[in-house]
Amino acid sequence: MNIRPARVGDVPAIQELIRTFADRKLMIRRSLGELYESIREFLVATDDNGQIVGCVALHVFWEDLAELKCLAVSEHAHGRGVGRALLDSCWEAARLLEIKTVFTLTYVADFFEKCGYHRIEKADLPHKIWNECVRCPLFPNCNEIALIRSVATEWQSVNGELATVSV
Repeated sequence: MNIRPARVGDVPAIQELIRTFADRKLMIRRSLGELYESIREFLVATDDNGQIVGCVALHVFWEDLAELKCLAVSEHAHGRGVGRALLDSCWEAARLLEIKTVFTLTYVADFFEKCGYHRIEKADLPHKIWNECVRCPLFPNCNEIALIRSVATEWQSVNGELATVSV
């Protein structure tokens, strides 16, 4: 598996990955135009044959906040560490950009929690992030869970409870 920045030629494969999950109402559908406009935000995972098996985007909101979005892994690549590798690559990209906090909205919170994110109330996120939500067919009755990861604190389980550990 290889993780690399997305290229313009990857857009149809990225759109197909996202469409698979959007059809199940697990993600927001993305138009080709939208994907081309935001291609620099995307990373892709490729298999040994160079086929795209996963994608993710890191969208910067301002100096200290970014959103991890569009995480999708093809079903035949589930369980192979592709999603984790994409998340880790985004976290590293955020670090290089000196972004201290990354959030995501998801239906698979357990996966993100295993990767260092912790749950927060959606209402605690800046209102600016709701721009895409209004396009979602499930808005305003969405059950997505908000999660966040920050360099300022690391979260670990202590006797089954989350505790903050300064770094």
